[in-house]
Amino acid sequence: MDLDIEIDGWPDEPDWGVLCERAHGAVAGVEPALAHDRLTTSVLFTSDEQVHELNKEWRGKDKPTNVLSFPMLERDELLDLTPDGPPEMLGDIALAFETCQREANEKGISLADHTTHLLIHGFLHLAGHDHVDSDEQAAAMEKLEIEALAKLGIADPYGDRDN
Repeated sequence: MDLDIEIDGWPDEPDWGVLCERAHGAVAGVEPALAHDRLTTSVLFTSDEQVHELNKEWRGKDKPTNVLSFPMLERDELLDLTPDGPPEMLGDIALAFETCQREANEKGISLADHTTHLLIHGFLHLAGHDHVDSDEQAAAMEKLEIEALAKLGIADPYGDRDN
C-alpha cells in the first residue's frame, strides 16, 4: 500500500510517518486485504479543529473525535482487486492531535501507542470492518486490532473490559 501522509500540528517526535507505516504493516499481517500493492491511503495527522469540521460535514456530528475513516471502496471491491491495474484509493484517515493526546493521558499510555491503535482501527474501517451493528462485529474487529498491536509489542487496549 502506498501511504500519502500529511502531518500538521503534531509534535516532531516520534516519526509519525514511520509509525504509520509500522501500523499498516502490522494490520496488513492480520487483514491480508490491506496488503494489496495497488492500494493508496491518505493519512492526515491534524488538529481537533479540523477533525471537528470533517466530522460535522461528513458525519453530521458537531464535535471532534480521535480518528475518522473515509472508505472509498466497498469490502467486496477491495477483495476483488486483481494484482494488475492502476492504483486504487482505499480511503482517507484523519487523526485529531488534542483528542488523541488527552485519551492517551487518560489511559496512561504513550501518544505513540494510542495513535498506533487508532491507525490500525482506521485501516480496518477502510477495509470494511465495523463495530456498530453487532457485538459479534465489534468483537471480531477488536480481535484484529489486538493481534495487530501484539505484532508491535503494544498491549491489548481492551484488556480492562469485561468480555
